[in-house]
Amino acid sequence: MSRKPTPPVFLQRASYRQRRIRDAAKLVPFLGIILLAMPLAWPSGAGEEAIDSAGLLYVFGAWVVLILLTALLSSLMRADASLSTKDTPEQ
Repeated sequence: MSRKPTPPVFLQRASYRQRRIRDAAKLVPFLGIILLAMPLAWPSGAGEEAIDSAGLLYVFGAWVVLILLTALLSSLMRADASLSTKDTPEQ
């Protein structure tokens, strides 16, 4: 009786990297919530509830950083998509 070959214990490097990039992309919305909620915790000196100009610059800066991070992760996912199809174990 022949035994089926056991699959490798470790994942191949390209598929492991692809999975980690997808995990990072799933965490971006939570990072965005944290970054965009930070100005709400800043103490205001005059007792006003409005966010000042530094807070607005921070919000738009965080927004741009999130856009760039998302663009980078999506380009990495597209670049590794061709590699991940080659990494499937042969059956």
